[in-house]
Amino acid sequence: MNQITTDRLLLRDWKMSDKDNLYEYAKSELVGPRAGWAPHKCEEDSERAIRKFIKVQDTYAVELISEHKVIGSVGLYNKKPFPVIFGDRDRSIGYVLNPNYWGQGYITEAVRAVLDYGFNNLGISRVWCEIYLDNENSKRVAEKFGFQYRYSRKESINIIDHSEIITLVYCLEDKANV
Repeated sequence: MNQITTDRLLLRDWKMSDKDNLYEYAKSELVGPRAGWAPHKCEEDSERAIRKFIKVQDTYAVELISEHKVIGSVGLYNKKPFPVIFGDRDRSIGYVLNPNYWGQGYITEAVRAVLDYGFNNLGISRVWCEIYLDNENSKRVAEKFGFQYRYSRKESINIIDHSEIITLVYCLEDKANV
């Protein structure tokens, strides 16, 4: 993956040395369950996640340049929201941020950079975003970029507690909003 630099952030490949930074926020009940995964119980969970990120190459580490610290992640995925028609030039976006850095515009800055790169360098035509109903922070980020609500669906999240949740599916087709 190509590195992307913004005013305050470096979006880059993950390294195994990022495990402490990832574990710092991935263990939080405020992060994983809102993104569809169980909080990490130990640093080994974070190591496994980083190995997957390195292998798949679709998730950027979001490094805060001033602190040389990974504070989140953002990625463009080939995940297909059901039941929409997902074209070859469509991608899904996902993003998480360490709660200690919420409210400072970091994830908005990272999402803007990834969307810009996807539309202008990768030839992406549409970006989908799936957000759990109670995740107001992620919803606000998506709406800032003009993502439009398309539909909702109920699903069981078995990686957490088999609870049934409502997922809102949004789409961004117009790169002019980035």
